Amino acid sequence: MSEIGLPTVLLSPRAVASESPGARRLLIAVALGFLTLFLVLPLAIVFSEALSHGPAAYVTALFDPDARAAIALTLTVAAIVVPLNAAFGIAAAWAIAKFDFVGKNLLITLVDLPLSVSPVVAGLVFVLTFGAQGLLGPWTAAHGLHVIFALPGVALATLFVTFPFVARELIPLMQQLGSAEEEVALTLGASGWKTFLTVTLPNVKWALLYGVLLCDARAMGEFGAVSVVSGHIRGLTNTIPLQVEILYNEYDVAGAFALASLLAFLALVTLGFKSWLEWRSDRGIARQAAR
Repeated sequence: MSEIGLPTVLLSPRAVASESPGARRLLIAVALGFLTLFLVLPLAIVFSEALSHGPAAYVTALFDPDARAAIALTLTVAAIVVPLNAAFGIAAAWAIAKFDFVGKNLLITLVDLPLSVSPVVAGLVFVLTFGAQGLLGPWTAAHGLHVIFALPGVALATLFVTFPFVARELIPLMQQLGSAEEEVALTLGASGWKTFLTVTLPNVKWALLYGVLLCDARAMGEFGAVSVVSGHIRGLTNTIPLQVEILYNEYDVAGAFALASLLAFLALVTLGFKSWLEWRSDRGIARQAAR
């Protein structure tokens, strides 16, 4: 009995958390229905529309000169942005997780800034900075540097929107791991660089790969910021998402869905690789716990 005279009901955690078989089936059905409607069905439509005119038309759409230029630009931008963001993410995570310094909270805020700023606004900021009438536009023009409506502008816009992905994967893991192992290595005479390569990097390699994967996926699929700074120049500054929009607006549905299917395929590959990384990461955590 409780202190006020009411009977005390003792329920086990299993009884509180368990649902009836009917409720479980309903929840599963709702989840599967939602995924089918908003994920599986759109993907099926993309691939079916891409192949609606036959494999020959599909291949022709992908090998169109403008499509090939868009694919090449997308891969080039990703090849520029991902290593830069990986290097920054490692450096920022190392500084935030391992050291206390003035401005640490400001650095954390700046890392998260691209997540709260609209990509269109970010693109506009680069136009106002490097455009012909922008803050640095006359200086870049005088030195023969073309930023806006060129590859550098597309890369800068993509770099900004993908800024947090690697750092945000590494920071909590490095904070959880602490610095005890690094301190032991330094005490035993290892240099800072060797300590990083032999102690820190192996401990965070799966989180690093996961962050790089997310960064790469966002870099290839970015639309808003790139749309502002690219100028939509066919064969020069159009990435795959921009080329898809142009083709669809011109009623070239087969070409638009062909390129869209390529992006969808890359997304599925990314998802599969992400699941594999999570599996490997869980195995690594289980092994460490077993020790």
